[in-house]
Amino acid sequence: NPEHPVLVDRFLDDAIEIDVDALFDGSDLFVAGIMEHIEEAGIHSGDSACVIPPQSITSQKQGEIIGATRQIAEAIGVRGLINIQYAISNDRLFVLEANPRASRTVPFVSKATGVQLAKAAALIASSRTVSELSAYLSQTQGPRGVSVKEAVLPFNRFRRSDGRGVDSVLGPEMKSTGEVMGIASDFGAAYAKSQIAAFGALPKKGSVFISFTDRDKAAGCSTAKELHRLGFSLFATAGTHQALKKLGIDAEIVSKHSEKESDSSLKSAVDLIEAGSISLVINTPQGRGARKDGWLIRTAAVAKGVPCITTIPGFKAAIAGITALQNEAMTARSLQEWGSL
Repeated sequence: NPEHPVLVDRFLDDAIEIDVDALFDGSDLFVAGIMEHIEEAGIHSGDSACVIPPQSITSQKQGEIIGATRQIAEAIGVRGLINIQYAISNDRLFVLEANPRASRTVPFVSKATGVQLAKAAALIASSRTVSELSAYLSQTQGPRGVSVKEAVLPFNRFRRSDGRGVDSVLGPEMKSTGEVMGIASDFGAAYAKSQIAAFGALPKKGSVFISFTDRDKAAGCSTAKELHRLGFSLFATAGTHQALKKLGIDAEIVSKHSEKESDSSLKSAVDLIEAGSISLVINTPQGRGARKDGWLIRTAAVAKGVPCITTIPGFKAAIAGITALQNEAMTARSLQEWGSL
């Protein structure tokens, strides 16, 4: 029916999501920050960690992002702040949404760059121009160091009647209740600081349980090599164990909880987590629905206070963070000190 059109959405697989905060006065654009999300597109932007400056986006693609931001700001008629969320899939830039207003990322970008964006936006909204504010805006030549914004997810605040935690898998529904920030001279240290503030420190040693869905086995197992290099002992379920073995990575096989139901002598991943034998859980979910084994693993990790990572990009970021912790590359500076560097 022409009066009731059908809107068909297409999901972007393996896409990188980007947030952009910018100021526009009708003719001049000031891009305050281009933030690369650590989790892939599809995770709610309020639940996804992000980093400024972007770590994997080329300068050419950043130029394309700035050009698109200008076109959208002009078309909308913004006077002040604009936030645009993009995704890059197969080297093609997509616009997810454009918001002609301040976003939750503005305080983060302001601290990362040293520019008071809310103040500048208010001045532009009251007829000042970007060029008139150029002396103030040019105080920054870009981000100072590397800053990571992490969502605070209150999974450990909830308990079921049976003592289990809640499922920590991330998705399009926003679950976070706050945000924290880590800033350092490199990405690994900044990410490690953000985890300390949000959830508790990543482990520097111990045992890691790994279980990947089939689509994640190739990328996940190659990343697991780094865990082995960092000195961690690995435990894995049968499918992941076989994939690790093909890459020459040593791991101890453990049963799924569903397998234990038919043979009580088996030791499952849940048993290891509840016994305190696991210091980190890497479990990528199968689809959007609840799968019993993965759900039991993740809820056991939450109940025990064990860090649980559910995405491959998050896993790679954790490797960088653990490396920084092992190298003791952690220093503390005030924002004022960062501003004077």
